[in-house]
Amino acid sequence: MSPALMKMWISFVAMGFMIISVLTVYFTRFKVSNSIIRGILNTVAFLLILLAGLIIFYVVFSGPVPEQ
Repeated sequence: MSPALMKMWISFVAMGFMIISVLTVYFTRFKVSNSIIRGILNTVAFLLILLAGLIIFYVVFSGPVPEQ
């Protein structure tokens, strides 16, 4: 697998983390009434969005891949 294709899949994983984070926050706000579970799910969503941001930062600032 080429480095460019690998970076593409890594960025797709980051976008998936962002979508999961948004859905988790939505679910927590409107469907969960227990405050402990809300806190845990919000923490998981925060960690996912933080991880996604770090991954995107890596993909963007690692530079272009050399052409073959």
